Amino acid sequence: MPMSRRLLILGLPVLLSACFSGTRSDLPDLPFTQLDGSQHRTSVFKGKVTVLNFWATSCTTCVKEMPQIVATHQRFQSQGLETLAVAMSYDPPAYVMQFAQTRQLPFRVAIDHDGSLAKAFGDVQLTPTTLVINREGKVVKRYVGEPDFDAMHKLLGQLLSQSAS
Repeated sequence: MPMSRRLLILGLPVLLSACFSGTRSDLPDLPFTQLDGSQHRTSVFKGKVTVLNFWATSCTTCVKEMPQIVATHQRFQSQGLETLAVAMSYDPPAYVMQFAQTRQLPFRVAIDHDGSLAKAFGDVQLTPTTLVINREGKVVKRYVGEPDFDAMHKLLGQLLSQSAS
């Protein structure tokens, strides 16, 4: 067997593990700062069904889907849904502030200044990326691109109807 092929076969598990090492199935405990300046930790979502939306003001799909994220939040908020919109580290803070204020976003909004949130949730690089997290802190669904909102609403309804363990 040629040496290059042998190295590829032997190195493949290492390469694959590197590809998936940033993926987490548990809710990490990381700090984040909301636009109002208040400090929080992602652990505040433990025990709650949460929609975590990574977005950017420069992303046309993100801007297009935001009214549906708002509608989803408003539809399920009374059942205990939490929503956190995380602007990517490259998004200018002034743009994020203006976007959130002019659209009166009714949920938590944070800027991932150092990219640590995106990295902790599977090295998110594409926007929009929306995660649905169950009460146990497990990511149960990951949407890259605009979600199928009907399917997401069905999933949220199921998760919210389950009692906390």
